[in-house]
Amino acid sequence: MSRFTAHWQAQLQTRREAGLLRRKPLLESPQGVHVRLDGQDYISFASNDYLGLAADPRLSEAAAKAAYEHGVGGGASHVVCGHHQTHQALEEELAAFTGRERALVFSSGYMANLAVVSALVAKGDFVFQDKLNHASLIDGGLLSGARFQRYLHNNAESLENYIVQRQSEIAAGAKALVVTDGVFSMDGDIADLPDIASVCSQHEALLMVDDAHGLGVIGDHGRGSCSHFNLDVDTVPVLIGTFGKAFGTSGAFVAGSRLLIEFLEQIARPYIYTTSMSPVIAETTRVSLKIIEQAEDKRQQLRSNIALLRSLCMDAGFELMQSPTAIQPVILGSNARTMAFAKGLRDRGFLAGAIRPPTVPKNTARLRITLSASHTPLMIERLVQAMCDIDSMSGAVQ
Repeated sequence: MSRFTAHWQAQLQTRREAGLLRRKPLLESPQGVHVRLDGQDYISFASNDYLGLAADPRLSEAAAKAAYEHGVGGGASHVVCGHHQTHQALEEELAAFTGRERALVFSSGYMANLAVVSALVAKGDFVFQDKLNHASLIDGGLLSGARFQRYLHNNAESLENYIVQRQSEIAAGAKALVVTDGVFSMDGDIADLPDIASVCSQHEALLMVDDAHGLGVIGDHGRGSCSHFNLDVDTVPVLIGTFGKAFGTSGAFVAGSRLLIEFLEQIARPYIYTTSMSPVIAETTRVSLKIIEQAEDKRQQLRSNIALLRSLCMDAGFELMQSPTAIQPVILGSNARTMAFAKGLRDRGFLAGAIRPPTVPKNTARLRITLSASHTPLMIERLVQAMCDIDSMSGAVQ
């Protein structure tokens, strides 16, 4: 047996014994609140389809029409001959939507974050990241070669302390990039962007916000976390958004000044050296964007669903986090208890994410309940009742 296979087996066995082994369930239906997974039907509280657009007939019709008119494949890099007119139109509409001069589309959010962070800073520079940032942001910082520092979660004072420690080097010419999620994917809280932006302004740092879980959901017309706090491009110069959540499609974008986007087109390797997004996805996302701008009824329904779930869970004695968003973590503590809850819910026809370390800190394993505008109050009431039933079972795992 080679050293590689021995290492693989040992790592898998360690994860298996710790209750951390992941598996991929097989989705056999369109995405939505009703799904068929591994041959079983569930009410899903596990996806990021916050506005219920992933299987919206208007998007399906747009995709079919786009495939017929534009073909399916991108065919080449954007900088060769793969930049389709649908990409251009989507970028222009995203720029207008976010209040920026230009936007640039990517095939995934992970690719966008790797591309942007690694292009903005390099060896000799600094990147400061929230401790709970998404893995793609962390990996972008590590890939850049810049000196890397994680500050306490959503804590502008901690951020400022770390920047001050490096102030002489920044004053001497080292660039400083501050990176944060707009809405944090595991805790559901909203970043304190005004205070973070203030620190950046005072210390010559560039602020980058990944608003994957905010766009479409919060802010004026769903314009996200920056809109929620009335922050413009001068305050948040680099904005990342993704299409795989509220937009119901796939891919991502970065929006900012004309100069920023021109720079990224020349420097960002994950953008330059990859095939462009399918024109079908680009055209379908254009339709989704138009829906989102007029979807206040969906956002209001989502807010009502969030309030109902929180009220029912608190009445039942479950531990919630301070999240005002569609991401509602229920803290259960141990891996075993979390897995027992997830299995109990599946047995009762409900699907919720079982999130364990290292994705979240030790002893904070949780159910990650994600809400959609498509959930009905009855679905939410039944979910919480099922959780109560599992919790009250004699001999429940702790």
